[in-house]
Amino acid sequence: MFPQMVKQGCSMLNANTEAKLLVAALSDWISFTLAPRSLLKLLEKHRIVVGGNEKEPLDGLTSFWRQQFPGCSAQVLKAVVGWLEEGEQRAVVSQACSEYPEHLRQIDRAPPLLFVEGDVARLGNPLIAVVGSRRASPYGLEQTEQLSAELVAAGWGICSGMAMGVDAAAHRTALSAGGVTIAVLGTGPDICYPPRQRDLYHQLRNDGLVVSEFFPGTAARSDHFLRRNRIISGLSQAVLVCEASARSGSLATARFALEQNRSVMAVPGPITQSSYAGNHSLIQQGAKLITCGQDILDELPPLVCNTPLEVLALRPDIVGKRATGKPCLANEQMLANVGFETTSVDSLVERTRLPVAEVMNQLISLELDGWVTAVPGGYVRVRRE
Repeated sequence: MFPQMVKQGCSMLNANTEAKLLVAALSDWISFTLAPRSLLKLLEKHRIVVGGNEKEPLDGLTSFWRQQFPGCSAQVLKAVVGWLEEGEQRAVVSQACSEYPEHLRQIDRAPPLLFVEGDVARLGNPLIAVVGSRRASPYGLEQTEQLSAELVAAGWGICSGMAMGVDAAAHRTALSAGGVTIAVLGTGPDICYPPRQRDLYHQLRNDGLVVSEFFPGTAARSDHFLRRNRIISGLSQAVLVCEASARSGSLATARFALEQNRSVMAVPGPITQSSYAGNHSLIQQGAKLITCGQDILDELPPLVCNTPLEVLALRPDIVGKRATGKPCLANEQMLANVGFETTSVDSLVERTRLPVAEVMNQLISLELDGWVTAVPGGYVRVRRE
């Protein structure tokens, strides 16, 4: 773990030496983070392990393999070091650190680095992801607050994305109850998005924990929020969807949860209310129907309150069906329209007759699954059935 660059109490010579070593290690970790997925897959194919040494993540690589990694941007390194030095409770947690959550380490595409602000020890708390609509109904907000309060009272922490609506209600409930809550951002750790959540953002930094895989200074982008959803589910032992429409981003979090062998649970709502169509679809597919906090606790392992808090293994009977590696039905039509030559977004909108936002959401989902990749002028397909 990389705390502030120069610790108090060191002599100037020792402090400078330590700072140089930390900067060198950070530089290698940033190079590792920026490495293309194809390179990491190739290393895995050749059974070459990288990222196992906190101080030297590229240790053991020959000069040939080292040259394949992108260089560390001086601008990025400066931003990271500057961010670390500006706050008392800031740290960069690498995959090789003992503080890195084991649940997250086991997922596909686990982030090599986590930029955190707050009490890092909270990363080890047992967590439930509570997600849902940004425009939640009064009923949805009420259920979010009630269920979150019951989970906190039972010793569970709340993990969410600091968005408006359900996310904010879950975070605030946990904070009010004196419980643990972690916000996973789709921006750099130093950027509050949306801006009107600034009060909650500051409260989470002081009394909870803010986590991001993005370098300091990274602005909000739509694909960042989909990427952060895999971390929300990866940090958690289960995902609770409180209110979601048929096209809600919360369904992506639920899908990631199934791929990661996490339990998925959903709160039912009025069958005539479109904002609950996503919940009802999840329940039809096998997600646990939740009517009270005890329904959730029945699906979770009991907590063993030692110091530090330890968690029993997840039960094997995962709710819902697991991913098969094929694109979901909602994305099959989109994939069929992306060729092995560059296909523009405009032509995909015309072919599928879907709104641009929905086309982009499905393309990002397919890209995360490795079916397509973005290129100048559009997207190309990179895998066959």
